[in-house]
Amino acid sequence: MKKGSILIVDDNKNVLTALRILLERHFETVTLLSSPNQLPATLRNLSPDIVLLDMNFSAGINTGNEGLYWLSEIKKFDTELPVVLFTAYADIDLAVKALKQGASDFVVKPWDNAKLIATLQAAYSLRESRKEVKHLRETQTVLQAELGKEQDICWGTSGAMQELHHLVQKVAKTDANILITGENGTGKEVIAREIHRLSQRDKEVLITVDMGAITESLFESELFGHVKGSFTDAKSDRAGKFEAANEGTLFLDEIGNLSYPLQAKLLSALQSRQIVRVGGNKPISIDIRLISATNRNLQESVQKGEFREDLLYRINTIQIEMPPLRERKEDIPMLADFFLQKQAHKYQKNTMRFSSEAMVKLQEYNWPGNIRELQHTIEKAVILSESNELQASDFYLRKPASPDIQSEMTLEDAERILILNALKRNKENLSAVAAELGITRPTLYNKMKKFGV
Repeated sequence: MKKGSILIVDDNKNVLTALRILLERHFETVTLLSSPNQLPATLRNLSPDIVLLDMNFSAGINTGNEGLYWLSEIKKFDTELPVVLFTAYADIDLAVKALKQGASDFVVKPWDNAKLIATLQAAYSLRESRKEVKHLRETQTVLQAELGKEQDICWGTSGAMQELHHLVQKVAKTDANILITGENGTGKEVIAREIHRLSQRDKEVLITVDMGAITESLFESELFGHVKGSFTDAKSDRAGKFEAANEGTLFLDEIGNLSYPLQAKLLSALQSRQIVRVGGNKPISIDIRLISATNRNLQESVQKGEFREDLLYRINTIQIEMPPLRERKEDIPMLADFFLQKQAHKYQKNTMRFSSEAMVKLQEYNWPGNIRELQHTIEKAVILSESNELQASDFYLRKPASPDIQSEMTLEDAERILILNALKRNKENLSAVAAELGITRPTLYNKMKKFGV
């Protein structure tokens, strides 16, 4: 399949003709220039994916300086545009100099057709990978701008949260690896985003990876990327999450669910600060700030042989423990008002408020799903209420799970109890629980998040 556009700049018309015949079978568009003086206008009008650039254009001159000059002009136009240099003189020093100035590769005339095509296709794959990383960065920038329009975190007034707030402000300015622990729904991802926002990397991206939802077979491809042809569906080169997060922050959510064999691969990347794409052999340096989160007790997992101790030390320079909502009930009124304002604005019911009975009901409830459950409960009440004042009856709060499934239960209640019982029987071994329930680990993980387990 022909993909991409290539611009060829060479003063030898025979070379241009031969290259057009060869490359039209492999690229959608092949544009020929016999003079580099036309380069600036052509780049603006065509925006090619690759440039194949001759090094010498003046008769009797073979220093390569002309090629280096035009290379610098191309890079001024687009620093990410791959440029493959073309010369009849195999000068190693010149090649090294060109690569240092941003060339993607170096081809010597007379060329081998297969090697030339492979070089150009690799340059095109590089272009596509750079586009993907750029797209991820641009998307993240937009998301950050949107999030920055409103306050996304409500600290509360409890002593526990004030201490946590002070700790976050202190560690955010460093590059220390941080492990955020706590029950589901306590706001671990919100804290991770706040740390990134306050860090020195805040102008770069924060990339989130849900470790519980990645299958073992896709782990390396998702995190480290892959090269074309490395497996059946690898149609092109692809950057992984580590590359996408380079110079920014990588947030590994639910890291405690990572299987033991995959922990070793993650540890190796974190120790060497390098990754190798699946199917590739070139180490790629990475510069990230790592934040991890889990709802599991990783010290206990280490003692059970389920989590590597050396990986725990690597990710746990600083640990932040998120307190459950039931242990800071004095924060509920402030949190409830915070979420009410957001949801009322979202659903264009800006004059809504709580009745005193409703607030008492919210404060007396134990919130097993923590802040996430509180937020969803308030959103549901805002949607369904026909009054500007939310009453106690507007809030459906689930009863504590009983050990047995009752006939009057909903399907969701029954699923939740089945999962809770299976977790207890299997001592929270998610692989064993998934096998017992006849579902995959990602499905189990998603249901646990849904039910606040």
